[in-house]
Amino acid sequence: MSYVALLRRPSVAHALGGSLIGRLPTAMTALAMTLTLRAHDADFRFVGLATAVLAVAGAVGGPALGRMVDRWGQRDVLVAAAVLSSCGTVLIALGPSNRALVLAGAVLAGAATPPLEPCLRTLWPRLVGQENLQRAFSMDAAAQELVFIGGPLIVSAAVALGSPQAAVVLSAALCLVGTLIMASSRPSREWRGQPGTRDWLGPLRSRALVMLFLGLAGAGAAIGGLNIVAVAYAEREHVTGGAGTLLALSAVGALIGAVAYGRREWPMAPTAQAVLYGGGLTVTYLLVATMAPAGVMALVCLSTGLFLSPLLVVSFTLVDALAPEGTVTEAFAWLITLLTTGTALGSALAGLVLEVYSPGPAAAATALCCLLGTGFLVLCHRLPESRKPAEAAPAAG
Repeated sequence: MSYVALLRRPSVAHALGGSLIGRLPTAMTALAMTLTLRAHDADFRFVGLATAVLAVAGAVGGPALGRMVDRWGQRDVLVAAAVLSSCGTVLIALGPSNRALVLAGAVLAGAATPPLEPCLRTLWPRLVGQENLQRAFSMDAAAQELVFIGGPLIVSAAVALGSPQAAVVLSAALCLVGTLIMASSRPSREWRGQPGTRDWLGPLRSRALVMLFLGLAGAGAAIGGLNIVAVAYAEREHVTGGAGTLLALSAVGALIGAVAYGRREWPMAPTAQAVLYGGGLTVTYLLVATMAPAGVMALVCLSTGLFLSPLLVVSFTLVDALAPEGTVTEAFAWLITLLTTGTALGSALAGLVLEVYSPGPAAAATALCCLLGTGFLVLCHRLPESRKPAEAAPAAG
């Protein structure tokens, strides 16, 4: 089934469109907050603290909200979370000179971020059927890249036409509007989690899922490292458009990778595919460490995205198949949390290495984290429970 045909199925455009609008703030809030705080004379130390608080709160809140969805359904949890998160974001806009208010707003905005990605991914089997799940996950991954391309552009436009605070308020509005759109879709209203054994570990009692999440954390470290390395490289090589050009090329590569992956069926088991794409991702990030001339580096950055999206898509397939009953939404939330945590650690590691050495070693350090992550993907592949996806859904791999 083509991507167009998928979008024409009942409720698909409604749920996907609402999810994408509601997800835009994930690519807007940190940037808009940074610009707002700087416009009110905040130093970079506090800006970094506020950004870190926002990210950590989101990493902690995501799995908790996912568990609530698994127990009580999507609609009420999504709407309540959107209201709270939007209020937190507005607090930042109302008191950018009040540090306590900013930090409180960051905690609320991050911790209550509506789990739109996990919720949509739990809906895909119902929306398109198991036979079309791989293509749906590919479309989802491609759409996510549009979020990270469009979000910063919306912030730039809001700042140009209004102010940084207007961009923060717009982020809050998009969170609320997008979540309401998705939560009003019939599949989201009707969705209920499967009954299952409840314990504090939730999906983390699956060893294969834990290995998968650690593997994605390694991939996230490489992504976070590129965010820092690209800035240092662009300053040294005078890249047209600066670091934004290199990061945009990586996003374009991810968009291409997602679309291409979903257009055919793959003969390998999903876990074997994860190892393959993790290895490819490692190679491309090691190529970043060569600090090649600007033209070659542009192609290298493009290639990093080509392997990232297939890795994410096959990871979605594995989470859907491996999550213990009654924990699928929380499992998808943990995937996002570990990927985000890895990204943050990778940025910190690259910054530390840059202070002592140069961009090349910084890129190599985070590429080695990706290699370590691939090792965890190998362990995931070798665990007996990881055979379940191949047996249950051969069309997906």
